[in-house]
Amino acid sequence: MCGIAGIFHLETAKPVDPERVKRMTDAIAHRGPDGSGVWTAPGVGLGHRRLSIIDVEGGAQPMHSDDGVLTLTFNGEIYNFRALRQELEAAGHAFRTHSDSEVILHGWRHWGADCVSHFQGMFAFAIHDARTKQLFMARDRVGVKPLFYAPIADGSVLFGSELKALTAHPALRRDIDLSAVDDFMAFGYVPDHACILHGVKKLPAGHHLTLQQGSPLPAPTQYWDIDYSKRARGSQSELSEELLRLLRQSVTSRMVTDVPLGAFLSGGVDSSAVVAMMAEASRQPVKTCSIGFDVAAVDERAYAERIARRFATDHRSREVAADDFGLIDTLAYHFDEPFADASALPTYRVCELAREEVTVALSGDGADEALAGYRRHMFHHKEEQIRSVLPQSLRGPLFGGLGKVYPKADWAPQSLRAKTTLLSLGRSGPEGYTDAVSLTNPAVRHRLYSERMRSLVGVYRAETYMEQLMTHAPARSGLDQAQYADMKMWLPGDILTKVDRMSMAVGLEAREPLLDHHLLEFAASLPEKMRIRSGQGKWLLKKTMEPYLPSDILYRPKMGFVTPIDAWFRGPLAPQARALSTSLMFSQMDLFDSKAIAQAAEDHISGRTNNGRLLWQLVMLEKSLNKLFA
Repeated sequence: MCGIAGIFHLETAKPVDPERVKRMTDAIAHRGPDGSGVWTAPGVGLGHRRLSIIDVEGGAQPMHSDDGVLTLTFNGEIYNFRALRQELEAAGHAFRTHSDSEVILHGWRHWGADCVSHFQGMFAFAIHDARTKQLFMARDRVGVKPLFYAPIADGSVLFGSELKALTAHPALRRDIDLSAVDDFMAFGYVPDHACILHGVKKLPAGHHLTLQQGSPLPAPTQYWDIDYSKRARGSQSELSEELLRLLRQSVTSRMVTDVPLGAFLSGGVDSSAVVAMMAEASRQPVKTCSIGFDVAAVDERAYAERIARRFATDHRSREVAADDFGLIDTLAYHFDEPFADASALPTYRVCELAREEVTVALSGDGADEALAGYRRHMFHHKEEQIRSVLPQSLRGPLFGGLGKVYPKADWAPQSLRAKTTLLSLGRSGPEGYTDAVSLTNPAVRHRLYSERMRSLVGVYRAETYMEQLMTHAPARSGLDQAQYADMKMWLPGDILTKVDRMSMAVGLEAREPLLDHHLLEFAASLPEKMRIRSGQGKWLLKKTMEPYLPSDILYRPKMGFVTPIDAWFRGPLAPQARALSTSLMFSQMDLFDSKAIAQAAEDHISGRTNNGRLLWQLVMLEKSLNKLFA
């Protein structure tokens, strides 16, 4: 796991100042505390920060081919590198190291751009070819590893693992993209198709990009997509057997490392399944860690400890105080762009705990997206059944009308909070699901925006991109469409961004075996009844793990990391909430109506409404803007 950065001149082979490349890699030194390297040639400069995982002695970068024609800077891991090495050696390639990095070099020489289809892993890399005067960049299939890039005025393209690597270059313009602000206010993160800085792009997951000297900046090329349009055949036992085989394969392939290895263990289904497979494959006790809270209602340590005892792991846990909000500035620094998923706080703490003893930790991330584990998937699945019976011409007036007059009752039991469901049923499936995952709808956002912001954003609507993803998804059903949108937008934009930045902040490599692309492709082909049944998401995974995990672990309600932001803004963070209406940064940029923000803060502090999540968004936005523009 590492950090990469570089400069490539598209127009002419101008000299590249190595100090500028070094400045870019120094900005992401936390991603690679074990070493650094910079290489320059006419028209190109590549930089690297190394966290040593495979071939600790021989894997330094930037790495050159034997003849010096190819130069690589690489972030990530290629889990099948040993099998690929054997294949490439049989084809006549000679290796100097034992690293997965060298496999990429030889793979590029042997297969060209199609090399990425052979790689099983998480990666973002750039290869310079001196003969063709090309720079080839690629990102893994689901976007575990990030890659930002941007053209600048001198005709060159900057790239790096984090936005701060690009902002370290003095020629990068820092102009805010107001549509990205709308994206953030809608979803709580800036999706991969956008960036908070105008002109900066993120290479999409499953894409590669070839820069050619003397040619304009091209569009990325997609090499992989997940397909929900096919259905696997077989009995439950046959599908369960295949799922178990893929689980074992994905976990064991990610246990290859030359440094200490462990796992995050929350006591939920996903992390427990990963630990079960690790324990089965390991001769030594698996090192596991978990964190808990000083509020019993959100503390899962007892479940984690049960799994630790069951599989005789070397387990450690630590308690985090519910008022652990002192990390806010740290979060803003590491995310660069505004990021409002408050579970980043405990994610940072569990990464911090893991790094005390291991350098690599396996996580359970990805199963909810792959196997329909979120409550919203179950709600959407039920709503789609109703939509299939009643045409839109009837549903719109009927449910939409009822939803408008039904009172909003956040205080009431879930069964009585029907307003959202009624409004959703009055819309199309893509519109209803997008509204379900958004944090603030357009009407709320526009009430908060200043007149200038409303005018500049114009007709832009953050939700449109996700609705179109669902509408054009390779899918058979509404559930397929929802999972496809989550895989393409929510997973890389929120979940994987969170895990990457928080693990890299402490120099820890996090690996996600449940995001193995073979496992994802299989999961996408499962019949709906194998994903959701009897009010249970991830149904087949739970049935498959019954021989390994206790029933109350498998079938207890999903909890996840819960952060008490509502209480914070009525207590110790109330002054920060009130200060938002007089924010100098918001005022300078003229983004919001100060009176509307003040009202939202007072309504929350007094208990009249629950605006904690909205206030957290605004705090994180202000922190991010101050880091980028102050």
